[in-house]
Amino acid sequence: MSYSKKVLEIFQHPENYGKIKNPDGIGKAGNIVCGDVMAIYIKIKKNQKNEEIISDIKFETFGCVAAIATSSIITTLAKGKTIKEALKIGKQNVIKKLNGLPPAKIHCSLLSTDALFEAIFNYYSKQAKTKITKEMLKRHEAIQKDQSEIKKRYKNWVDNEEKILNK
Repeated sequence: MSYSKKVLEIFQHPENYGKIKNPDGIGKAGNIVCGDVMAIYIKIKKNQKNEEIISDIKFETFGCVAAIATSSIITTLAKGKTIKEALKIGKQNVIKKLNGLPPAKIHCSLLSTDALFEAIFNYYSKQAKTKITKEMLKRHEAIQKDQSEIKKRYKNWVDNEEKILNK
């Protein structure tokens, strides 16, 4: 498996790594098959047009080269964007920004977009439930169903990963 120069560069020097104290939203995503676990933390402010923007965003990822690189890229793509713009960032945007990913690592780009989505969903659920659309609720429920299944099947693994992320 070979990674692009861009993936390796970002893996070695990720941007926006860490936690935000008192985040406005937290999103988590994981995949038991590969062992990757991601958490994204966001801070929201209003811009001059009174739109909600992601003023700060950080991540913590325990996983492979691609998981760390996709987590870093999703944060750079979302930082400074309105929530509506951030919700439109898809796995193809992440893959393109990384100059590609090996086919076996494409799922990492989906995990990163899921973690960002979950952070925004978490923010909306605490601030303005009326902003949660039926489509958002459906996606959130699908992500949560996957996470619930992972927790049931691999309780010891999930408990250990949760301890690591919550330190």
